[in-house]
Amino acid sequence: ISLQQEIHEKSFVKQIDISVPSEAIKQIENLIQEMGGVDLVILSSGVGFLNPELDWEKDKQTIEVNVLGFCAMANVFMKYFLSQGKGHLVGISSIAAIRGSGVYSASKAFVSNYLEGLRRSVFKKRKQIIITEIQPGYVDTAMAKGEKLFWVASVEKASEAIYQAILKKKNHAYITSRWRIIAWILKATP
Repeated sequence: ISLQQEIHEKSFVKQIDISVPSEAIKQIENLIQEMGGVDLVILSSGVGFLNPELDWEKDKQTIEVNVLGFCAMANVFMKYFLSQGKGHLVGISSIAAIRGSGVYSASKAFVSNYLEGLRRSVFKKRKQIIITEIQPGYVDTAMAKGEKLFWVASVEKASEAIYQAILKKKNHAYITSRWRIIAWILKATP
């Protein structure tokens, strides 16, 4: 709400728990109506845990938010964009999507593959809908967990890179761009 007070234009603030998709879908549909439509959506949902003990509750929460919640929200917005014939959906995945190392990586691989599928579907339908996948490496937030993290980007630097990728209507962007090197290495190694 403090951010809303800084914005001098009309803005909307809603708290929506996407881990309960049936409720979240209704709330998002109502929000779209309340706003009078939407042209750009950035889906940045994610939880992740270091989970060497394989605690099912942690894995379950990751799946509920990163897979079910993300998919439900993307689905609502894509239906809306298809009905209006245009729009821009931005999904935040992760460099972790490239290589399996637990439920978090698997959940972000789902996001990456789901966005690719949406992009192909839109292309076949010849709609003016842009699908952008953002794959950040480490960003200096609470999500950056573990020891000896490298190439950690500041929130400001990552935000600016994401903003530029959106402005350029890119299909895909690594944040920051140097993570392209790591992605190439991860994809090339068995």
